[in-house]
Amino acid sequence: MLNIALDGPAGSGKSTVAKIIAKKLDILYLDTGAMYRACALKCLKEGVDVTDKEKVEKIITDIDLEIRYENGTQITVLDGENVSSDIRKAEVSMLASTVSAHKCVRLKMVEKQREIAASMDCVLDGRDIGSYVLPNAKYKFYVTADSEVRAKRRYKELIERDEKVDFDALHEEIKQRDYNDSHRDFAPLKKADDAVVIDTSDISAEEVAEKILSYVL
Repeated sequence: MLNIALDGPAGSGKSTVAKIIAKKLDILYLDTGAMYRACALKCLKEGVDVTDKEKVEKIITDIDLEIRYENGTQITVLDGENVSSDIRKAEVSMLASTVSAHKCVRLKMVEKQREIAASMDCVLDGRDIGSYVLPNAKYKFYVTADSEVRAKRRYKELIERDEKVDFDALHEEIKQRDYNDSHRDFAPLKKADDAVVIDTSDISAEEVAEKILSYVL
């Protein structure tokens, strides 16, 4: 199977790039972040403190989470409901960083991700795809960018969705999320030893995709 792993911090553009690559190669794009966001949304709906390991584990053990693909787009279904839009809200993004640090959550989601990757050609993006989820993937890339650049991208994205957000607060959230993701005990955000680093601060998503494809094709 052709598996392409893209890792990197929040807002680095890896999801956009992954979608472009998947379309060009006509293979599946698996948005792993959406799976962790769905776990965070589940905790939010149930009123569970995402820092409470025992309560989170109880929620995640029997989570009704399904990933569907309709017209080339990934649909995230939680408890029978399409939550693809809800999981993109800023509140859920921050909770996802915390909930994904729990080993029980990562083990549950990684199991699902490996099953999908073993069954079909796909591009996966996340924090630990190349270093943990698919350590044997032939193609691994670490996509990054300056934190202020990433904050500007996320700010634009949220504003376009008519969400009220303060840029400085968003920038601080991004930096805090970077810290959380890279300092968690289990499968932290890190560059795989054999991953190619690509800084997206000054280049477009299309250019990043072309650079990655030059390694693959």
